[in-house]
Amino acid sequence: MKALFSAAAAMALLAGCATAQSTGTATTTEAAPAVAEESARPDLNGVWRVNNRAYYDLEAHHARHAMQLREGPYGPLPDRRVLALGAIGAVPAGESVVSTGDIPYTADALERRDANFENWIDRDPNIKCYQPGVPRANYMPFPFQIIMNEEQGQMLMAYEYAGAVRNVFLGDDPGEAPVDSWMGQNYGYWDGDDFVIEVKYQNGQTWLDRAGNFLPYGAEVTERYSRIDDNHIRYTATIVEPETYTEPWEISMVLYRQIEEDAQILEFNCVEFVEELLHGHLRREPLD
Repeated sequence: MKALFSAAAAMALLAGCATAQSTGTATTTEAAPAVAEESARPDLNGVWRVNNRAYYDLEAHHARHAMQLREGPYGPLPDRRVLALGAIGAVPAGESVVSTGDIPYTADALERRDANFENWIDRDPNIKCYQPGVPRANYMPFPFQIIMNEEQGQMLMAYEYAGAVRNVFLGDDPGEAPVDSWMGQNYGYWDGDDFVIEVKYQNGQTWLDRAGNFLPYGAEVTERYSRIDDNHIRYTATIVEPETYTEPWEISMVLYRQIEEDAQILEFNCVEFVEELLHGHLRREPLD
């Protein structure tokens, strides 16, 4: 876009010079020809990541001993299954990225969230390397890459974590998805200077963070990507599902472009890292 802007300015200057040469005069009272302003639409191509603690908990939270806790004599302590992790297993404090401060759960859904929190080590799908779903994929501590070619009607979002991928439909609404999936069906379009992606047909098994907040079956997520400057995008995601949430709610955060010359996503194929966890009991001679 910068190159196009510079080229347009150069052409305008050349045209002005040619006019001056042909008339032999130049007037200082005439206004200079208008140059088109640089588009406010974000260039989504590149490698992006966040700089916040939403991955641990979307809501405001203080630092705590561990993700999995148990009651101690004077308050919560790390569960014995994570005790050996010490400080690296602790949870850092974070501010809320939820527009309303807290997620507006119904009473039943809040009970489920709390049960998820208390049983995190057994329930969080990311522990088993399941794909993170949307919007969680965008604020995990792993970068992701966007490749967008509007002329060819193609957009791909590739995530380092678990090799997750989103193929974003451009143009006409693709309609109902043939099957539900971890990353859902994604339909993208421009709304003024913002790029919007509607995400539907996720499988209802994904969480939103490590604190037990979850995305139910049938939830619809509307993402909005708004340009702040060349290397920063305001990312918002509005989530709607009336049986779980009392009202639509929104998260908001900044995406940072990785500007290093060699910026890229690497491989984190975590499937092999959880084979022992999931299937170790099937060994002929199980490990201690």
